[in-house]
Amino acid sequence: MHTSPHSRDLRRGRVSEPGRIYLITTVAWNRAPVFRDVALARRASRICHSPATWKDAACLAWVLMPDHWHGLIELHDGDLSRVVARYKAMVSRSIKRSTGRKSPVWQTSYQDRALRKSDDIKAAARYIVANPIRAGLVTRVGDYPYWNATWL
Repeated sequence: MHTSPHSRDLRRGRVSEPGRIYLITTVAWNRAPVFRDVALARRASRICHSPATWKDAACLAWVLMPDHWHGLIELHDGDLSRVVARYKAMVSRSIKRSTGRKSPVWQTSYQDRALRKSDDIKAAARYIVANPIRAGLVTRVGDYPYWNATWL
């Protein structure tokens, strides 16, 4: 597995704050469209829906794209990196068990952006779930099956 020699620099200064809401993006290994496969997308979606996945957090909104995942995570306790790692590990284990896949499912890193208290959380959620429209996969959010938001 090849990682950038400076990828550790991206984590420098990263702080997990309980009560803070984060916009997370994690990408499939080599940007492969793993989740174009309906069975694999359904597996990842079921894991995202499971309360066991978000023990120290709440997933307020999310969308699974063919080659990446966006989530709006409210951290309750602990470390954000552990929360994201748990989701990625659960999806990876499920996919590897069902397919025999040997290569990683996800890139090792992820992007996060802490929302400010003044940010409109519902607007951030709408932005996340509208990703399939911007990507040209559907013309209406309701036509895309792999997303959810707590406000529904």
